[in-house]
Amino acid sequence: MLKMKSKTQQVHIENDRNIQLFIKREDLIHPFVSGNKFRKLKYNIIEAKRQKKDTLLTFGGAFSNHIAAVAYAGYSEGFKTIGVIRGEELASQINTNPTLQFAQKHKMTFHFISREDYRKKASEDFQDGLKNRFGAFYLIPEGGTNELAVKGCKEILDFEDVKYDYICTSVGTGGTISGIINASEKHQKILGFPALKGDFLKEEIVKFAKRKNWQLINDYHFGGYAKINTQLVAFINDFKSKYSIQLDPVYTGKMLFGILDMIASGKFESGSKILVIHTGGLQGIEGMNQRLKNKSMPLIKV
Repeated sequence: MLKMKSKTQQVHIENDRNIQLFIKREDLIHPFVSGNKFRKLKYNIIEAKRQKKDTLLTFGGAFSNHIAAVAYAGYSEGFKTIGVIRGEELASQINTNPTLQFAQKHKMTFHFISREDYRKKASEDFQDGLKNRFGAFYLIPEGGTNELAVKGCKEILDFEDVKYDYICTSVGTGGTISGIINASEKHQKILGFPALKGDFLKEEIVKFAKRKNWQLINDYHFGGYAKINTQLVAFINDFKSKYSIQLDPVYTGKMLFGILDMIASGKFESGSKILVIHTGGLQGIEGMNQRLKNKSMPLIKV
């Protein structure tokens, strides 16, 4: 996969405590496999080739950034790809779903299953059934998080990032923040902003993270995964207007909303330098705008 270079840019925010905010534009490193998805897939694809597998199989929902990324990465690297999709009813909605359309365009085969069966996806019996159906494949977990993904996400930080006091990232399955934690310095505090409700992510992160300099901020999920309201839409549109940076409604929009609220509420020390990781995920905006339009809500500007 062709990799482009991310850049870090300062976002000038009004505050009276000399807090500086910077955004690392991981969304720019690849046009279709952007941000943390590129990082997570990098070493998994190398390993799949080492094992001489010709098929990648993974799991996801109908608007999953991960599904879109695996489809494109597999296509560009010569793999067949299989997406096990949560929700049997979605089989009839491919032509109206931009994420599934994109994945299908890049030759991904879909296997739609019920939400009840989807909860069994990590079980040995369920995966044996997939092997019987599809033959040998290289399995990539939902969201892409495993040891190789964490290894890739460790590369998000480089030597220039040692100057930051706080590093903030959105959290889905825990792989990205784990890699960042492992690459961080002792003086740095890593803040994760989960897109899902619940505290279960701590257990996942502890499996991979080798430091304890991190904290999850659970106040800005807006009701749960892929939940959104007019306040968040207005924030995303205003942020783009001010800074020319597109945010997504599931991850980065909620995180930046939370960070600016925390700055305004005095949660960061005076003089803090904050680095925000933009993890991409912008392909999901089109699907979200479809849902917003159906509810007669304002749309995210792109």
